[in-house]
Amino acid sequence: MTDKVTADHVYLKPLEKKSIIEILEKHKIDAVLPTMGGQTALNLAIDCDKAGIWKKYNVKIIGVDIKAIETTEDREKFRLKMLELGVGVCKGETATSFLEGKEIAQEIGFPLVIRPSFTLGGTGGGFVNRPEDFDEALTRGLHASPIHEVLVEQSIMGWKEYELELLRDNLGNVIIICSIENFDPMGIHTGDSITVAPAMTLADTTYQHLRDLAIKMMNGIGQFAGGCNVQFSVNPEDESVIAIEINPRVSRSSALASKATGYPIAKIAAKLAIGYNLDELSNAITKTTSAFFEPALDYVIVKIPRWNFDKFKGADRHLGLQMKSVGEAMGIGRNFQEALQKACQSLEIKRNGIGADGKELTKQDQILESLENPSWNRIFHVRDAFAMGIPFKTIHKLTKIDPWFLNQIEELVVLEKEIQKHTIDNISKDLLFTAKKKGYADRQIAHLLRCLESEVHKKRTDYNIQRVFKVVDTCAAEFEAKTPYYYSTFEGENESVRSDKKKIIVLGSGPNRIGQGIEFDYSCVHGILAAKEAGFETIMINCNPETVSTDFDIADKLYFEPVFWEHLYDIIQHEKPEGVIVQLGGQTALKLAEKLERYGIKILGTNYKSLDLAEDRGSFSTLLKENNIPYPKFGVIQTADDAIELSKELGFPLLVRPSYVLGGQSMKIVINEKELEQHVVDILRDIPENRVLLDHFLENALEAEADAICDGEDVYIIGIMEHIEPAGIHSGDSHSVLPPFNLSENVIKQIEDYTKRIAIALNTVGLINIQFAVKNEVVYVIEANPRASRTVPFICKAYDEPYVNYAAKVMLGVNKVKDFNFNPKKQGYAIKIPVFSFNKFPNVNKELGPEMKSTGEAIYFIDDLQDDYFLKLYSERNLYLSR
Repeated sequence: MTDKVTADHVYLKPLEKKSIIEILEKHKIDAVLPTMGGQTALNLAIDCDKAGIWKKYNVKIIGVDIKAIETTEDREKFRLKMLELGVGVCKGETATSFLEGKEIAQEIGFPLVIRPSFTLGGTGGGFVNRPEDFDEALTRGLHASPIHEVLVEQSIMGWKEYELELLRDNLGNVIIICSIENFDPMGIHTGDSITVAPAMTLADTTYQHLRDLAIKMMNGIGQFAGGCNVQFSVNPEDESVIAIEINPRVSRSSALASKATGYPIAKIAAKLAIGYNLDELSNAITKTTSAFFEPALDYVIVKIPRWNFDKFKGADRHLGLQMKSVGEAMGIGRNFQEALQKACQSLEIKRNGIGADGKELTKQDQILESLENPSWNRIFHVRDAFAMGIPFKTIHKLTKIDPWFLNQIEELVVLEKEIQKHTIDNISKDLLFTAKKKGYADRQIAHLLRCLESEVHKKRTDYNIQRVFKVVDTCAAEFEAKTPYYYSTFEGENESVRSDKKKIIVLGSGPNRIGQGIEFDYSCVHGILAAKEAGFETIMINCNPETVSTDFDIADKLYFEPVFWEHLYDIIQHEKPEGVIVQLGGQTALKLAEKLERYGIKILGTNYKSLDLAEDRGSFSTLLKENNIPYPKFGVIQTADDAIELSKELGFPLLVRPSYVLGGQSMKIVINEKELEQHVVDILRDIPENRVLLDHFLENALEAEADAICDGEDVYIIGIMEHIEPAGIHSGDSHSVLPPFNLSENVIKQIEDYTKRIAIALNTVGLINIQFAVKNEVVYVIEANPRASRTVPFICKAYDEPYVNYAAKVMLGVNKVKDFNFNPKKQGYAIKIPVFSFNKFPNVNKELGPEMKSTGEAIYFIDDLQDDYFLKLYSERNLYLSR
């Protein structure tokens, strides 16, 4: 969104009042639309309203009104409004002091919920089951709220939770785009819940009741045109309904609902806000019908959040009212089971589906503990509980998950037991077909039949059990869709028609997670646009509902599928592309390179051999040695004994790094033999047979990195960045400054020289990122990644140049580096600022080391090095360095 292709004017500035005033001074602005940027944008709009800024500059607020925001955000106003409208709410009251809170708690009784006003992602909220925990929770809630106000209310833990997405126009027409059901009952923040669309276990009468309430609520809080998200809780005993909250803006669920239905909620909401009405707009997918309709789904969507608890040692992994996930993946199938398995395959956690992959829990006490205290992997343990024979009643009592969902998972376990009775030679066509229809990957079936994945693939091909592609068309196939947006399944006819054009596939980056965020999606999208310009038909494969790459109008064809070998291979067999681009989608795409190579599928850009050489730490260091390029003293080991021997030669401190990892996963600085041994044993337990590299760690070294485009002959360096923090903190967690602020000309020359030599030596075609440590004027190479890196979008925006576009055209072979006229705009400095989520884990120390922990980033421009912001960062540069 901060890209030239999006808006006429882009301001890369902090979201605060002074930025708004600066812009209003420059331009005559008529209206502001604050509902697209989540809570951050709404809070800023309120701040500006209170300060009289909108009034002073005569700016109209559209898409929502301030009163509606205040009603929905202020827990007490919301409660009173609902009571006035006759909508059920939890029993509760707001408190603005500790004493008030204690009095209310006594009145209502335990268990209780504390919800701070005006916070995002449930920050500071929580359940209090016992009186002795109340004081601490109340204090935390009062501090978390910017206005120091909390709602103390009765707990409805274990009730069912639903959401509706609404749109309303200026005439008062309201449509419901989608119903979403939370698989996890009340008690887990909806951003941390597995969600299903459309709702599966909602009686039609209750659904109609929720619709009526949602419309009444939206009309009750204010008369604005735009989008709204309403959350309800339904008591499973008597179907009574309580309203939890209403968000007068597009939300995380709106993005999901848009991808789930193919109805572009934000786009239509924005048009309604500027004065269009629903009957004046057309449906973007069919192009022939009106936008004034409610989408119908003939498939099921399952969204599973993605967490990164392993990055925060000592974090409380239990899920509750405060959101902890960092991304999400979505699966589309013809039934719940298929969509669930596809979502599990999409998570990038080395699971092949919901089970049948040898990673099951087999200890009863661990399973029971997990069912009762939900964490990120409870869904897998529900399946393990059935496999172990724990009674249905017990599972339901501990989880409160609706029996319909539990039945669906139990059915999978029954099917697995049936499959295990057979071998690859005698499994029937019917049984194999049933397994594929329920979303089982060939790999899972191979595990159950004790054979190879390729044998299962051959068997189903012999039986003519083929994956077909269905279109997402918003109207359950009643009208023809003009937009090619597909998912795969195993039934009926194939709706994806292959064209005769030259085509390429871009592999997406999967769910957002630490080490791999939106920056790789940025690269994928610009890669697609560049390939379109170069005359290719473009095909996108990705499973992340939060991204631009999965919008139906970016690529010529979108396959909303797991970036998982079997799905990819079937799409390639069907589409027959010229080749596949793997260097834009981060580690998700890169790790499929080896399979593509083995199956003789062309990789566009840098070849597999070079990608592999750069990932294999040992071979890469040998390449540096041959090219006479300095690097820290190192050795490669495969056992803990070898590590101890080698450490005597290299000397402590040592940096321990496994090969083939992203975001510094499992990297650590160790200072003695005991730490070294423990860490190597841990790595080899998690990643057996990996080659582990021990480097002598350069203490007090500066760190720098460079990104470049290479066509195999010429190299153009797009940017050199110097880190403010010392070497030893992962580059994704460092503040980087572009261009360098403190490196001598001699050092910069060495960096330029080594970047060019390494890019050529690796036969790079496309992008490459190289990281350096600088000590006593000597530049050492730490690593090279011949792919798009986290810093590429940052450089593109800082220098206002479309580098990804150029690099993609080089990968496709349509241009050479010297064809481009590079013209970067260099004024002052740009600082890349890492953003952390430590506030979600109050008991975790903020310490930074070689393993990445930041969940996002910002850009900040300064004119010179006397800037106060820069000086503060520079003075704190050594504060958080740890091991």
